Amino acid sequence: QVRMVESGGGLVQAGDSLRLSCAGIGRTFVGYAMGWFRQAPGREQEFVATISYDGNSTLYADSVKGRFTMSRDNSKNTVYLQMSSLKPEDTAVYRCAAGVYGQESGGYKYWGQGTQVTVSS
Repeated sequence: QVRMVESGGGLVQAGDSLRLSCAGIGRTFVGYAMGWFRQAPGREQEFVATISYDGNSTLYADSVKGRFTMSRDNSKNTVYLQMSSLKPEDTAVYRCAAGVYGQESGGYKYWGQGTQVTVSS
């Protein structure tokens, strides 16, 4: 069974840092671009970041640019999202996905269940 499992979420204070991980289970995602998306209560899911299959290209939402860094370790079939200078508006369920490089959720084929990130003011 193909699964993607996120971890690393939690409750932090504004200004803190957090690192999310997403591990692929059941198949390799080496040939796929990977993305992070988030959804806050009462809001639609939004794009956060994406990384190319080889890790050479990244793209970020304007709201997280300069604060979040996405990386991948293909030897571990895992991607990461390093989040710094967190703000209360970053509070959301964060999901990783594997698919086509870009901001559109429709381009991603495999999805994780998500991990909750809560930032208190």
